[in-house]
Amino acid sequence: MSGNARDGRLPTAYLQPGSSSFLDFVAGVEPDLLPGARPLPGGLTVETPHGTTIVAAECARGVVMAGDRRATMGNVIASRVIDKVFAADEYSVVGIAGTAGLAIEVVRLYQVELEHYEKIEGAIMSIEGKANRLATMIRGNLGMAMQGLSVVPIFAGFDLDDRRGRIYSYDVTGGCYHEHDHHSIGSGAVFARGSLKKTWHPDMTQEAAVAACLEALYDAADDDSATGGPDVGRRIWPAVAVVDVEGVRFLPDDVLAEAVEALVAARRINPGGAR
Repeated sequence: MSGNARDGRLPTAYLQPGSSSFLDFVAGVEPDLLPGARPLPGGLTVETPHGTTIVAAECARGVVMAGDRRATMGNVIASRVIDKVFAADEYSVVGIAGTAGLAIEVVRLYQVELEHYEKIEGAIMSIEGKANRLATMIRGNLGMAMQGLSVVPIFAGFDLDDRRGRIYSYDVTGGCYHEHDHHSIGSGAVFARGSLKKTWHPDMTQEAAVAACLEALYDAADDDSATGGPDVGRRIWPAVAVVDVEGVRFLPDDVLAEAVEALVAARRINPGGAR
């Protein structure tokens, strides 16, 4: 800590003009605080909770993202109620898969990054800028990903210029890819994606997109043990966020309960969900 911090004033670095990136500021002042700057000792294997399946689908007035609530640690259920879908800012959301604790830390840092940019620049970052900024943060975690602690999010938001929803996926190296129509990540992604291929259609309403995402998570849980299906007994529902011109909103439990119970009832008659 610098001398002027001891007399109650901020260190000099905090008072100097710089870029609008909070991440760049931390990298220059306290790089050890960044998640990717804390590598594990060589040869160490760590068993940590992992987030599983996240789905996203474009709709007529925006985009919907949903995630199951289960975290696994090997063959053990580490948590039944973990949150894996977060608001990144007023018009975007991010869902996490991979090492849960590290992913949540990255998301929190990303939220500060977007808020810092908005305060410095006096404007909301473009949807492409937000997606690329998240890619930079993932790239900074590559060292830990090579040691088994990977973070692979999915990003979605409302494009204020084109007035439509957009979805972006990533790989562990920080590659950023604009997805079209719908996408899924996590251990149950292949099953969720197959479901969305059958249920998604252009110009579908927000309500239809929510139903499609819930059904995709149900199908993923049907074939992937790491994905948690709706827990009617415990009243645990997937987390579902809708993003449109009005911003981000998460569907309340009463709305989710009605939608999930209708889905479960339909599957009692038709367990495989065949069309």
